[in-house]
Amino acid sequence: MGLFDLSGKTALVTGGGRGIGKSIALALAEAGANVAVTSRTEAELQQVADEISGFSRKAYYSSVDVRNKEEITPFVEEVVEKEGKIDILVNGAGTNKRIPFLELSEEDWDFVMDINLKSVLFVSQAVIPQMKKQKYGKIINIASLTSELGFNNMAVYGASKGGVSQITKAMAVEFADDGILTNAIGPGYFKTEMTKVLFEDLKRVEWMTSRIPLKRTGNVEDLQGTAVFLASDASNYITGQTIYVDGGWLVS
Repeated sequence: MGLFDLSGKTALVTGGGRGIGKSIALALAEAGANVAVTSRTEAELQQVADEISGFSRKAYYSSVDVRNKEEITPFVEEVVEKEGKIDILVNGAGTNKRIPFLELSEEDWDFVMDINLKSVLFVSQAVIPQMKKQKYGKIINIASLTSELGFNNMAVYGASKGGVSQITKAMAVEFADDGILTNAIGPGYFKTEMTKVLFEDLKRVEWMTSRIPLKRTGNVEDLQGTAVFLASDASNYITGQTIYVDGGWLVS
């Protein structure tokens, strides 16, 4: 069994119906894990489950509102009942509203913060008690380049993702004695369903590319190796970190 082999592990990925979450879910399955996925869209989840099954892994899915504990907990309990455990949690659910700061409403703020940040709290609270029992767990939160940098019309998204990076540190310290390692991945600009409108603006794409030392924006596949690394035994002495997968933007 190699350092990056996830055979015998069970993973739960929120936001796993499309985009970054889907890509990570498939990478974990390819590495050997059985995978449970959640999102709001049943048809997308069914497709992802079929692809997971294509790796000869067990797949579970449920349309769950990650802002609602009463929906999260039953699905977590179902996965634990069927698999006996959850070894890996990926808090991948996310959304954005690109709105000028002075036009942000309380409703806009709460919507983005609840999905991007409160869901990390709720889902982790549902999963960590099981991880504590087995004295083992790998948690991967999805932060962002905006956890560190400021951009126009991104106040609430940046605030939520800054919070994700900080809650990652707090979780890492609080649950270290339980054998639970918590890290985050901070993607740069990736073309997904959520960001496709940005990529329709060729001048913006040109500006983004000019800021990236590797001279290209990301593909969701570029995140897969980091996710498998953080989920595997290869990262057993790493916790509380946000690893930026951004082509070098943050350090340039």
